[in-house]
Amino acid sequence: MSPSHSRRTRAGVAGAAVLAAAVGGAIGAVASATSSTDPAAASAAPVVTVTAQPPETVAEVTAPDVEAAEVDSTVTATAHPSVDDPDSLWVVVNKTRPLDPVEYVPGDLVRVDGVPGGSAQRMRAVAAAALVDMYEAASDDGAGFSVSTAYRSYGFQSSLFAQYAARRGADLAETFSARPGYSEHQTGLGADVYASVECRIKRCFAAEAAGSWIAEHGWEFGFIVRYPEGANDITGYVYEPWHVRYVGEELAAQMHEDGTETLEDALGLPAAPDYE
Repeated sequence: MSPSHSRRTRAGVAGAAVLAAAVGGAIGAVASATSSTDPAAASAAPVVTVTAQPPETVAEVTAPDVEAAEVDSTVTATAHPSVDDPDSLWVVVNKTRPLDPVEYVPGDLVRVDGVPGGSAQRMRAVAAAALVDMYEAASDDGAGFSVSTAYRSYGFQSSLFAQYAARRGADLAETFSARPGYSEHQTGLGADVYASVECRIKRCFAAEAAGSWIAEHGWEFGFIVRYPEGANDITGYVYEPWHVRYVGEELAAQMHEDGTETLEDALGLPAAPDYE
């Protein structure tokens, strides 16, 4: 690895011990967590472009340009490892765990400047900085990538899912697209990346240099491939090698060390193959 990769692998044995204790606390908190069941009406959804693909692929999404948000200095990643708090880097969003509130908007969204396509996308500040670091390291190794979409609002996801359901049917759409309020993109911690037009938002991205590099090195920058191959019965979604999720270097390193692929398994949460 080149010298520019010195930022990698910060979590050691002591970090693993702290993480193990923190995970125990996070799991204990799950039992007492409650969710909002009376969401406000959805905000107006922006126009999105969806390009149909064969059944074995997922449709391409083109996000509209976004205005840079003024960062709220009072909003930071919660220090405690909560799996319920939407401000936590460890928040778990799946088909049985909607965001609470369902129309949650991160208070520290910034443009992902420094990554191709990122100037039109936003992520939470810590995730955006990590994605830039990962892009620079990948580019040094000849495996650069671009950002397709990152943060999506409740309204954006509502419009997008409705279009998928209309074209493919709701049952099929739910295997690769989340209902509004249940999308990781809404946390500001997830992003869809790609290297070539041919494999944009397609499984063949995994065989490209960028896809292979991210699968091997993403954890060094705090990212995991959120929907790994063969984990549909746990995550509820098909294999998406292009969808990366920022969880922080500590948890990502521990998952890598343990060989754990999903957040559900890493944090002791039930599988979520279907909506309740």
